[in-house]
Amino acid sequence: MFEEVLHPVSQMAESLQGSEIIRLAGEINEKIKNGEKIWNFTIGDFDPAIFPIPELLLNEIIDAYKAGHTNYPAANGILPLRQEIAAFISKNQGLDYDAEAYLVAGGARPLIYALFQTIVDPGEKVLFPVPSWNNNHYTHLSHANQVMIEASPENNFMPTAEELRPHLADATLLALCSPLNPTGTTFTKEGLREIAQLVLEENLRRAPGRKPLYLMYDQIYWTLTYGETTHEDPVSLVPELRPYTIFIDGLSKAFAATGVRVGWAFGPHHIIDKMKSILGHVGAWAPKAEQVATAAYFKDVEKVQTFIHKLRERLKRRLDAFYNGFIQLKSEGFSVDAVAPQAALYLTVKIDLRGKYTESGKLLETTSDVTQYVLDKAGVAIVPFYAFGASRDSSWYRLSVGTCKTESIPSVFESLKMALSVLR
Repeated sequence: MFEEVLHPVSQMAESLQGSEIIRLAGEINEKIKNGEKIWNFTIGDFDPAIFPIPELLLNEIIDAYKAGHTNYPAANGILPLRQEIAAFISKNQGLDYDAEAYLVAGGARPLIYALFQTIVDPGEKVLFPVPSWNNNHYTHLSHANQVMIEASPENNFMPTAEELRPHLADATLLALCSPLNPTGTTFTKEGLREIAQLVLEENLRRAPGRKPLYLMYDQIYWTLTYGETTHEDPVSLVPELRPYTIFIDGLSKAFAATGVRVGWAFGPHHIIDKMKSILGHVGAWAPKAEQVATAAYFKDVEKVQTFIHKLRERLKRRLDAFYNGFIQLKSEGFSVDAVAPQAALYLTVKIDLRGKYTESGKLLETTSDVTQYVLDKAGVAIVPFYAFGASRDSSWYRLSVGTCKTESIPSVFESLKMALSVLR
């Protein structure tokens, strides 16, 4: 029998951390396979049976394949799609960028990777708040040094200018996201304006010829805001920041189309051009048929807006139900809490059971113990914030509603309340 010898690999690959979310998902899937009833609220995705993509978009994709759009697309995305995206962003955000300032790829992930590779040299500093999604891993892939700022619940887990200020002078990239994954919270206008102004001041301070401080602004959830919450962006608030800001966006969240894989970035032409060259070597294009279909779909402005409006309503209904359920449990004396939903498909919840004993006498010592107990006893699967870079003693979690049926929510809270009630 052949015995594999484990030869050394690169230091980057050897030290790359695995995903806590993927580890948790594997355990959940094993439980489901064994017949256990699990409410899985861990994945930042949509169940197509509950949240299908727009019917018009689906039909356009089918038609595009039938028409033979199965060859390579343009390296930066087909021109009709970039033009339609530019019009969509201009109409809805008031950000006017020409089609050459846009780069289309197979979702947001390759665009973020290309942006890091374009901007960050090995050993340079990347600054980002936690909890946040995957900035630590992209920094590692770039052989850079991460500077993490842990945001507080008092600020809805959004970073403040004062928290970031001490770290800007020697940073190359500031990575921000709003609405934020994992919290479903957003920057306020003034909060983001203060940060944008700091970035501009830092760049004005730097000597000519020195690499500037760039800002990556991930706004993939920007269409999904609720109530009086509005989406803010740094360039609209401080236009002078335009030469330093690169936006990340795409279809996946606004149109429940995570598997369609059409994302886009936009920003300064010279940065976008370098990102295009990197992705050209990687081959991370969005499929041409999906690009053709998206361009055709975006032409029907009324149907696009109607879909976004209905998706927001359906997500908000679920988020509100979960929020009210946790606040009810809190009022009954249980050690839980939640932040009122502002955006995206996530609810920030707190479950602090550390120091309590289970029926079998096991002490819940850590957040990991609590996560496991809630999964095993209540059948509720959620992701601890430490999976997003927060400290391991944080009692806060991400709850995602993209796979949730509204009618199941009362049963979730019955099971959760039972699990909390038997602790001592």
